[in-house]
Amino acid sequence: MTTRTQNAEEYLEAIFKLQRGEEPVTVKRLAGELGVAPPSVSEMIGRLRAAGLVEEATPGRGITLTETGTAEGATLVRRHRLSERFLVDFLDMPWDAVHEEACKLEHVLSPEVESRLAEQLGNPLTCPHGHAIPAVDGSLAEESMRALSELGPGQAAVIGCITEERGDLLRYLASLGLVPDTSVTVESVAPFNGPLLVRVGDSQYALGREVTDKIMVRG
Repeated sequence: MTTRTQNAEEYLEAIFKLQRGEEPVTVKRLAGELGVAPPSVSEMIGRLRAAGLVEEATPGRGITLTETGTAEGATLVRRHRLSERFLVDFLDMPWDAVHEEACKLEHVLSPEVESRLAEQLGNPLTCPHGHAIPAVDGSLAEESMRALSELGPGQAAVIGCITEERGDLLRYLASLGLVPDTSVTVESVAPFNGPLLVRVGDSQYALGREVTDKIMVRG
């Protein structure tokens, strides 16, 4: 992968992840994702465009990564999520504390170390939060999932991933046993966009939409 500044790599990674969704990747969305001012985003997009890494999507659809930009973005995401797996599986760090550390590691891993790391980890398919890890060729095998909040009373599913990696949210979910590959059943749904009563094993929890919107499930 061509050497980029860490700042540029952060943008490539963010665009790669954002363009997996249905909403356009815009200056506003990137600013929110990265926590920077919109003018700074516009300036960096100009640099990335000049480097042949981003281009304008179809009219009204914001920007998208070029083939080169996609390959580099996929590599960064792969290294980040492999780093998270290493920190959790080998160093026993809690899943709510690995995101920031992985952000540092992803920028310094060489291709050889990345390859050896994946091999030592058993070539995992997902990070600790359930997100798919891109393959070496940049392909990303993502499962079809929906938010827990979309389930109705009596419906059961298995947690696939958590969309946000905020430490406080992850600690809260872990304390309830709401982690990837866990079976959950919606017992009831309060009217007027109220909370869901969810069963996990022998326990029941009332969860607000601000939480259930961030828990993606399959099945």
